[in-house]
Amino acid sequence: MAKYFEIKSPAWPHMAELKSDFGLRNHGLTGLDRVYWNLPTEALVEEAIFRVEGHLVREGPFVVNTGKWSARAAQDKFIVREPTTEDDVWWGEYNRPFPPDRFSALRARVAAYLQGEEVFVQDVYACADPDWRFPVRVITQKAWHAHFARNMFIEFEDREEHRTFVPRFTVIHVPSFKLDPRVDSTRSETGIIVNFAERTAIIAGTGYGGEIKKTVFSVLNHLLPAEGVLPMHCSANVGDEGDVALFFGLSGTGKTTLSADPKRRLIGDDEHGWSDDGVFNFEGGCYAKVIRLSAEHEPEIHATTHRFGTILENVVWDPATRRIDLDDDRFTENTRASYPADFIDNVVPEGFVHSHPRNVILLTCDAQGVLPPIARLTPEQAVYHFMSGYTSKIAGTEIGLGIEPEITFSACFGAPFMVRHPYEYASMLKARMLRHGAQAWLVNTGWVGGRFGVGHRISIRHTRNLLNAALEGRLDDVPYRRDKLFGFEVPLTCPGVPDDVLVPESSWGDQDAYWRAYDGLAARYIENFKQFARGTPTEIIAQGPRRL
Repeated sequence: MAKYFEIKSPAWPHMAELKSDFGLRNHGLTGLDRVYWNLPTEALVEEAIFRVEGHLVREGPFVVNTGKWSARAAQDKFIVREPTTEDDVWWGEYNRPFPPDRFSALRARVAAYLQGEEVFVQDVYACADPDWRFPVRVITQKAWHAHFARNMFIEFEDREEHRTFVPRFTVIHVPSFKLDPRVDSTRSETGIIVNFAERTAIIAGTGYGGEIKKTVFSVLNHLLPAEGVLPMHCSANVGDEGDVALFFGLSGTGKTTLSADPKRRLIGDDEHGWSDDGVFNFEGGCYAKVIRLSAEHEPEIHATTHRFGTILENVVWDPATRRIDLDDDRFTENTRASYPADFIDNVVPEGFVHSHPRNVILLTCDAQGVLPPIARLTPEQAVYHFMSGYTSKIAGTEIGLGIEPEITFSACFGAPFMVRHPYEYASMLKARMLRHGAQAWLVNTGWVGGRFGVGHRISIRHTRNLLNAALEGRLDDVPYRRDKLFGFEVPLTCPGVPDDVLVPESSWGDQDAYWRAYDGLAARYIENFKQFARGTPTEIIAQGPRRL
């Protein structure tokens, strides 16, 4: 904007003070107007306000509207198919092949498009454990997206480290650049294209901040398994005795909410690695859903929505009072808050612990209302359910979703970001569980008393009591029943939870309707798992449900 009026923006005098010697010419970007290098949060907020990218609201958070896209464009992700990816990528719905020559042409067009434009650069790290630190460069057109990258990844202030920084992977984010499906072989004007050979990803045609963090996550999901680290789409926390708990789940299943436990320290809310030394956060921040967020039930996360440094995406606010309304979904159900992890009081400041999980929680939001609220899994059952990734997509988390939850099976509870065959991740999970004696649990945060529209969402108080009992070992010695269809074990009693909650059919008015619905879900499981038959051992396939 400034170039058209020859106006100096607030950060203009200092825009190159934290510049890296590894300049943007190395990414094929030349003829740029101004490059704002590694501005701190305060300067980025000033720049974003100067450019009218959003607004400061009461108590300091910065509110933005992401425009046309208020969720991930899951159907618009591509990976360049070339010799280094040919045999390692699980090609299919979420890993669509992209021709190398088309990527080269696209990269040249993007470089030409940015000539004469201003860009913001953030040199940051993924992976909190210093032994696995992964240098990432994010180049973007908007100040608030640079602020988002700074929130979500691990920033640093050392001037010499900035000067000598060399990225291992680079994300070029051009939200105003529209792809041409006829020229670019894409589905729409939006695209997320990852090229592992060139260590570059291009995100075009979308301003939704989540695409930046999930692109880096996809990159790590491909690279880290070859180095012996299991990448995981999960939140993680740790107790006073070093007992780590992992919470796998898609958006809307309670991953962020349930891991933010005041009695346990938060390692991270979304993406982690499990190495031989322990568990570490991939990020330096959190990206929480905030629609209808409650100060009573989620006080730690709610407090972040009233702090300077937080970015609120698509949250409704009153221009006169500058107050936000977290209950208003007029823009999207997928309202989000991006904030540094240390905004949570009991966070692990280092972002990693050199101890291993004792409990692995697989969160599912069952909109059919038939699964028990908690079940104990064997390691083999854990692999089956981990690969299945059954849940219900909640409105707003992806483009095209309506109000009613949509049944889905998302491999490893994060199929859009899993680049390799799901069994490769699942076998690594099983090996680590056996080595460190971790117990797996399937926890249903969905509906009881009937399907969506008939029953109601299970009480978060009951879910927390069940989880706390599991994490504290209070479910070790209670009696269990074996589930008739899935064969996993369901506790008959739990402190602080009515016994009938543990028997989901008891809340249905029509018992026959319950069993028909449960049998129907079992059939969906069996049908879904057929896609994994090639490359998955028969003993894992045998862990599937039995039909009535």
